[in-house]
Amino acid sequence: MTSVLLRSAAGSIASASLALAILTAFSSDAGHAGPSAATGAALTGSTAVTGSAASPAAASSPDPTASDPGTAGTSAADVLGPPPSQLVVPDLVASLPSGFTAAQVALIAGLPGVRAVMPVDGGVVKIDGESASVLGVSPSAFRSWAPPATADAADIWTALVSGDLVASQDAGRRLALTPGTIAQLSGATSVPVIVAATALLGVPGVDGVVDVQRAGQLGLVANVAVLINAPGADLATLMQQVLSVTGQAGQVVNLVPVVTTSQLPVTTTVTSGTPTSYLALYQDSAAKYCPGLSWTVLAAIGQIESDHGANDGPSSAGALGPMQFLPSTWAVWGTDGFGQTGPPNIMNPLDAVPSAARLLCADGAAAGGASLEAAIYDYNHANWYVTEVLDLASEYAQEYR
Repeated sequence: MTSVLLRSAAGSIASASLALAILTAFSSDAGHAGPSAATGAALTGSTAVTGSAASPAAASSPDPTASDPGTAGTSAADVLGPPPSQLVVPDLVASLPSGFTAAQVALIAGLPGVRAVMPVDGGVVKIDGESASVLGVSPSAFRSWAPPATADAADIWTALVSGDLVASQDAGRRLALTPGTIAQLSGATSVPVIVAATALLGVPGVDGVVDVQRAGQLGLVANVAVLINAPGADLATLMQQVLSVTGQAGQVVNLVPVVTTSQLPVTTTVTSGTPTSYLALYQDSAAKYCPGLSWTVLAAIGQIESDHGANDGPSSAGALGPMQFLPSTWAVWGTDGFGQTGPPNIMNPLDAVPSAARLLCADGAAAGGASLEAAIYDYNHANWYVTEVLDLASEYAQEYR
């Protein structure tokens, strides 16, 4: 097993901090003030996956003859537009009881190290008579901020557009919410809603999400919180900078408050034959070409670089293929993988993923820890990239057990 740093967003400390600093900050206002594996969608090997290729199990099978494996269309795409080509991991969340103005959101987005922001509505309402923290989101925008398995579940996002409730897995258990049943949501008004699913939401302390129209109906505070993605930034410094925007009424919670070690899964056996899915390809490539490297690292790089083969480039720097190799690097590390013949093909995932595993292995990735971080940095010379890869690898590890 490979040890890496794991964000503790799902841990009790972050969850308690967020619930206190964000949700109780406006619990008295909700209903009165204006101005994150999902059930029904799971992973290859257990149940069927639907939706985008944000997750390797949902990606199209790797095609050794095609430069763009692509993704299958879904009915959700007609409603929501294309599925997210890249996932975003929240590092901080800022709250303001009265809600953020557009100017304040823009100021936060422009702070050094911030790569993306996502304003959300929110408040504490009653679900079947029990208090619950609920966010109001734009489904198409929030989808890329959700954990991989949830982002994959197209039906969840279609249901949100229809005004349904998606509950966190914890809230589903605590409040006895069963997908497909009706729950009574009470805020400014009381409305019956369908519980579409219970799912990983990726934001601790949040019991459920609805779309912005339903949020307005319930009287949730508009733009009460802003999710902030800032991989590689000095989060302590950034928190102070965000507070300078919010003023004394604002609060900022670090979603990575405690650094702990976790174990990423390592596959030790290679399946017979040629891998027929990206999930199998990542697993077999790690086991065969870099024993000791977690396949989730390859999956995270594949998602960030090309959305598992959906966007093969060329990039602005000239990188190509599902693992986005520069041709000069490919000339050194290009490999015929899994019985492929002829010159290694940078566009062929059956060559590209094993080649990435070899490159990472040569840089010491199989040793884990600082060696793994250094190997990822060598793959793409950016501190934020290392953080994002390890964060996403950890999410894959949690969901593909």
